[in-house]
Amino acid sequence: INNKGECDLPSPVSILMREEIRLLKPFIGRMSIPRARALQETLGGMGAKSVAGRVAFELADIGECEACFALPCDELDARRVILYLHGGGYVAGNLAYARGFAGILADNTRRRVLAVAYRLAPEHPFPAALDDAVAAYRHLLDSGHEPRHISFAGESAGGGLVFCLGQRIRELGMPLPAAMVAISPWTDLTFSGASYKTNAKKDPSLSEAALRSHAKAYADGQADNPLVSPAFGDYEGFPPSLIIAGGNELLLSDAEMLAARLVQCGCRCELHVEEGLWHVYVLFGIPEARAALDKIAGFLELWA
Repeated sequence: INNKGECDLPSPVSILMREEIRLLKPFIGRMSIPRARALQETLGGMGAKSVAGRVAFELADIGECEACFALPCDELDARRVILYLHGGGYVAGNLAYARGFAGILADNTRRRVLAVAYRLAPEHPFPAALDDAVAAYRHLLDSGHEPRHISFAGESAGGGLVFCLGQRIRELGMPLPAAMVAISPWTDLTFSGASYKTNAKKDPSLSEAALRSHAKAYADGQADNPLVSPAFGDYEGFPPSLIIAGGNELLLSDAEMLAARLVQCGCRCELHVEEGLWHVYVLFGIPEARAALDKIAGFLELWA
């Protein structure tokens, strides 16, 4: 299912924010990995601050990487949990960053969220991030959470990693979760999608050159591996999925390719494209983001 945004044009506040982000694109595109990591940490702090008093954070020991639970004060059911994998092109994003959107997810879904600060490239290339995601899922199962109450969610690189994780746990004979959510997922590290050309001038934040650099750092020579590029995966028997993307982003084709592959494998998948918006717009304080968070909460309530 491919649902377009309800309005032909973004809201005025979204248009303004999109153009403000565009002004920063030349600087973001040339940003070194250490600076990108520092920026991610700052953004995460802002997200965590926005839910202060409504969400508490508790460290979790899952092995090789840092992790924490985001615990909503008005939690509906302690059995229900989201395993959240952050974005950052596999090269940026620590626990301080992951806490930000994990807290927002917990606040909007009223579920506890396990945020995983998986190890980053180039220091820890593939399959380190995937191994850490598997360890986090194993931690949930070992802690007594049932698969029917677990959902996976991620944005950008984390959105792709969610589906890599699903494939890997099936290989290991572990049960699949009840539902999966991906926001602007990076699913094709071979860069075969048409939107890299059609949205090259429309995307206010991402550059193909930077993404290619990140892909090389993470999985050089393995881009066509389905555990790196889940757009090429096998999803027979997978649970229902919700994929959300912006109509102007470079990774639009990545979202569309993954959705098409899921449907081809006989899975239930809803693809929602918000016209005129950008990569991971759900993380920004705009009306369309609030609507998308409501959609995520409703989807999870239905399936997990």
